[in-house]
Amino acid sequence: MRKVIMWNMMTLDGFFEGPTSWEIDWHEYVWGEELEQLSLAQLKSVGLLLFGRVTYQGMAAYWSSATGEIAELMNTIPKVVFSRTLERTDWPNTRLVKGSAEEEVTRLKQEAGQDVFIFGSANLASTLSRRGLIDEYRLGLNPLILGGGNPLFKPSPARMKRSMGVLHQVSSLTLGGADRARGWNDQKRRASSASCATATPRRGAARRRLPP
Repeated sequence: MRKVIMWNMMTLDGFFEGPTSWEIDWHEYVWGEELEQLSLAQLKSVGLLLFGRVTYQGMAAYWSSATGEIAELMNTIPKVVFSRTLERTDWPNTRLVKGSAEEEVTRLKQEAGQDVFIFGSANLASTLSRRGLIDEYRLGLNPLILGGGNPLFKPSPARMKRSMGVLHQVSSLTLGGADRARGWNDQKRRASSASCATATPRRGAARRRLPP
């Protein structure tokens, strides 16, 4: 049985993108050799990638024509996109699933092989999380207060307990009083690090079946 792991970059105030879709230019504030090596090591452990429609379309548009080791991995790893509106997939090695994401992921978890990863796809991740289908959460914490956008973790009528442990810290960032006074735009310019962490559902935590 393989695990389902969500990996996402997140700001200090909990957003994975800005107010508009694919507003993720703030990833550049932490991207560097350390995070690139972490990304490569992680990709080499991926057996299957899961996407919602919006993330899939953005990823496909970018990686299909990109070059380099990361691009090669992204283009060759098997992928599944969940969508009721897409009619076909143009990204190589991608399978379209129009039915229940919960049922398909439950089936995929039973297969042998390397672990299944979710990149982006906050709505898909929210649905799977409420069903208890995500085994591990890996978060790249960007030391940036975005001020608004699309939250990674959606509002839920029930608490979902997770235990958190540091997986890898790229470097650290300290903001003093003068930095805070200059506001978040200055924080963006100074942000040059990210912390990556992993979270797993706490043992004994109740898992309620909630509507998507």
